[in-house]
Amino acid sequence: MAGVSGETKDRLILAIAEEIDKQKERIKEVNSRDTDQASKIDLPSPMIKRLRLDDPKIADLTKGLRLLAQLEDPVGKTLLCTQLDDGLELYRVTSPIGVIGAIFESRPDALVQIATLCLKSGNAVILKGGSEAARTNVFLTGLIRRSIKQFTEIPEDIVQLVETRTDFTKLLKLDEYVDLLVPRGSSELVRYIKRHTVIPVLGHAEGICHEYVDADADLDMAAEICYDAKVQYPAVCNAMNTLLVHKDVADVFLSKLGKRYKEAHVQLRGDKKTRKILPYAKEAVERDWSTEHLGLILNIRVVDSLQQAIDHVNQYGSHHTDGIVTENTQNGKKFLREADSAVVIQNASTRFSDGYRFGFGAEVGISTNKIHARGPVGLDGLVTYKYVVVGRGHVVSSYVGSNAKSFSHRLLEKTWNP
Repeated sequence: MAGVSGETKDRLILAIAEEIDKQKERIKEVNSRDTDQASKIDLPSPMIKRLRLDDPKIADLTKGLRLLAQLEDPVGKTLLCTQLDDGLELYRVTSPIGVIGAIFESRPDALVQIATLCLKSGNAVILKGGSEAARTNVFLTGLIRRSIKQFTEIPEDIVQLVETRTDFTKLLKLDEYVDLLVPRGSSELVRYIKRHTVIPVLGHAEGICHEYVDADADLDMAAEICYDAKVQYPAVCNAMNTLLVHKDVADVFLSKLGKRYKEAHVQLRGDKKTRKILPYAKEAVERDWSTEHLGLILNIRVVDSLQQAIDHVNQYGSHHTDGIVTENTQNGKKFLREADSAVVIQNASTRFSDGYRFGFGAEVGISTNKIHARGPVGLDGLVTYKYVVVGRGHVVSSYVGSNAKSFSHRLLEKTWNP
């Protein structure tokens, strides 16, 4: 795959998008069997919502694929060129990671996103979806593999699907062959994988996200942002989990926004100060602050200062996505600097933390790791780099001893063409 041209990869991704368009009704039919089965076994409603593939989701999916095809090929990019000596040059060049194991729950659209991101970045991918989406996953994988067959230079087995728990367990032990695991699902799934494999894992366990409304916030703006961050799509990891409000604006802001939340059937859980303003809110207990609510449940805390808000985010958050609403430039900069999260946002909804919205085409997941890739993991997070040295008969012995030559170590504006 490292040798497949960018043009070929893009044509394949467009072919997959076209095939999804053609097979849209069949996809919905197969998916409806999965959602019907999930309803019968009382799968939680947030998971059923993620599982369902309807017209808007399919349209977003194909739109994302076409955007992905327009992006620059991430493989073979020169990141650095250094002249070591006359005729001896060093290049740092991006290259595929290798074989990616992607494990995800409930979201069959994630299967297509992950597979095509891996294709674009020159990686092979082994997919393992949840049993609740088994029919849809098999159908979509078959669709992708049929599209690959049109391109003789790309092996069909570059995209594979494993279905059983036994195969999943075996996958975790294939450290000789699998270079990276990307889990996308519940915190229990991510923790299980990390405990049972020595393969590097890229992902996040939970999405405990915050919006902090500062004393200097535009409260009308803050109300729209905080409503969107919780209500627009509460079943995802970048939805707001806890709302922090400065004490100077808490009465006015919470009285106004609390009514909107109540009308949207959001269950509010607050500290003592919050419940004085919103007496219908339930008492927030300690575990609420560190629990991911993938539904219409919201924690609210009134804080005394910006620093207390930052401390709360860093103590209880999952280092995923956290935001501040403020018109105070210095307060905004302080929060963006000191909130220890993969994505920090000022005056916008946490829901913007997404590979598609960031222009990455899509994402394999959101990483809270601090090495390799962080935040929404798109194409750049699916490549590594290698060092390429090009010389003209140079030998190390020329650079040691009493008559040693000196290295020039001069940066050049050159690219290496593979």
